[in-house]
Amino acid sequence: MAKVSQDIVVSNKLGLHARPAMQFVDTANGFSSTITVVKGGEEPGEADGKSVMQMIILAAVEGTPLQINADGEDADTAVKALAELFESKFGEED
Repeated sequence: MAKVSQDIVVSNKLGLHARPAMQFVDTANGFSSTITVVKGGEEPGEADGKSVMQMIILAAVEGTPLQINADGEDADTAVKALAELFESKFGEED
C-alpha cells in the first residue's frame, strides 16, 4: 500500500465552499484509497476527503494551506486528480 501526500494552497476566491467540496468528495470517492485532508494555518484541522460535511467544516478559505493525503493502491493517481481540482480552481474562475 502506497502513502502519497501533496501540499496545496486554496487559490479560488470563494475557497472550499459547498460546490467545490462536493466536487472534491465525488472525485475522492472514485478511488479505493483512504483520503484525508489536513488544514494548516491558524485554525488547523483534519477531514475525511470522502465526507462532504467534513470538507465543508474545514472552512478552507482562499490562501489556506492544505495537505492531501492518500493511502492505498491508487494513492498516487488519487492525489494527482485531487490536486488538479485545486489547480483548476474547481472551474470557477478563468
